[in-house]
Amino acid sequence: MPARALSAARPLSVALALLAAPAVAQAPKVPPPRAPATAPDPAFEAMRAAFEALPEAERKALQDALVWTGDYNSVVNGAFGRRTFEALNAARARTAGADPLDPRSRAAILAAGEAARKAVRFTVLADPASGAVLGVPERMVPKRSAVPGGTRWQSADGRLTLESRSFPAGSTDLEALFARATAPLADRKVTYKLKRPDFIVVTGETASGRSYLRYAAGPAGIRGFAIGYEAAQAADVDRLVIAIANSFVPFPNAPAEAPRIAAVPATKPPATGLPPAGMTSQVTAPQVTAPQVTPPQVTPPQVTPPQVVGTGLVVAPGRVLTASSLVETCPNLRVGAAPAKVLRSERGLALLEAAGLPAPRLPGLHGTSASEDRVVVAADGAGVSVAPGAMSGEARVTAPLQPGSAGAPVLDRAGGLAGLVARYPAAPRLVAGVVPPASFPVIPEDVIAAFLAEGGIATKPSAATAGSVGAAASAVGGAVIGLGCTR
Repeated sequence: MPARALSAARPLSVALALLAAPAVAQAPKVPPPRAPATAPDPAFEAMRAAFEALPEAERKALQDALVWTGDYNSVVNGAFGRRTFEALNAARARTAGADPLDPRSRAAILAAGEAARKAVRFTVLADPASGAVLGVPERMVPKRSAVPGGTRWQSADGRLTLESRSFPAGSTDLEALFARATAPLADRKVTYKLKRPDFIVVTGETASGRSYLRYAAGPAGIRGFAIGYEAAQAADVDRLVIAIANSFVPFPNAPAEAPRIAAVPATKPPATGLPPAGMTSQVTAPQVTAPQVTPPQVTPPQVTPPQVVGTGLVVAPGRVLTASSLVETCPNLRVGAAPAKVLRSERGLALLEAAGLPAPRLPGLHGTSASEDRVVVAADGAGVSVAPGAMSGEARVTAPLQPGSAGAPVLDRAGGLAGLVARYPAAPRLVAGVVPPASFPVIPEDVIAAFLAEGGIATKPSAATAGSVGAAASAVGGAVIGLGCTR
């Protein structure tokens, strides 16, 4: 398992244990919470009644969305329990007490969850190398390579690694894999371990990392996955671990068991089975040929994504804020099929007018904070991308921004608007086809506030508290849009 990627806080470990049951079976039974000495909680029972009145598909969709908003850390099964109750109450707290189960609140929760899922391009894949089905955050782990009996997905900087794994029937057993995964190591502490006749789960930690390992046994052998990441990434990756575990189907019997599956091309394993830098395998995979599993034949629709040259933030009805560098390089900007008229352009900012815009959702302005952490939300052909970053000197942000990021809002971790990306290079440096973290100029929030005030658009300070990357990105909702160019 991952070396510096081995760590798991107890709440995450317990939550992942619940997810350890085979995806096609019931979750393992967990002892119910001790009954209170007094009468049942009326709020709990009322929420249970409202939740259970929904169709099963809607209940599961809500739980899944709450995983992505960071509120729910258990199995998505449509059943109401204490974790679902707490997750819905967390959603209520963010909406000034609005009932999380009324139609409007449910729609908002589902939209926030879908936005977070799309932000990392989470796709459920049929992996022919292992024969399993699992979800992959493709935007976060763009590097893919073959390993014996599986596939490795890794981030550009090597700090996040996801692997699928498989062992043919008779080559090993869960007992041996469990013993190896929990063996004492000087630099690792096992934080949770669970062994059942048909699956095992092990989480662990080192001084700087976390990991989660799961294997399931069946007639075709043993299949599983492992994920390792740095402890500093926990706020953003912990929910991914839960989402991946919820998506995992070790032995899919039919395409219908794995919705939204995209086939992964099979690749020949490399000559060496060594793990990537920063990871040490807790299980030595035998050098064997992986089972030949034919993935479902899913042909994606042939859609040409729009060419995005920059990003805009809807700040008022029919008004878009962006960087004036876009106007300088393309005087004929457009929003979708609608032309964008330049109303003002100064101080590095431009205010555009366009029809057919989403409802404005101007975030509060960044307040005073010792944290230099930032989140950049930029448009791309698939929707939006979310890049974590940090301030690097006066009015600059360092982040792995991709083309189309000029004009993108720069947020603090509480979702407060801290600036806009002023410009993006015409020919950025690429590493393996991806732009690595670099320093970009930022137009600060005080300049933005003055610019908008002169145009009659009021701003206000952010009152939110610090949160995760996904929570910060949800502050701008669907107000981040792509800007095209008509030559």
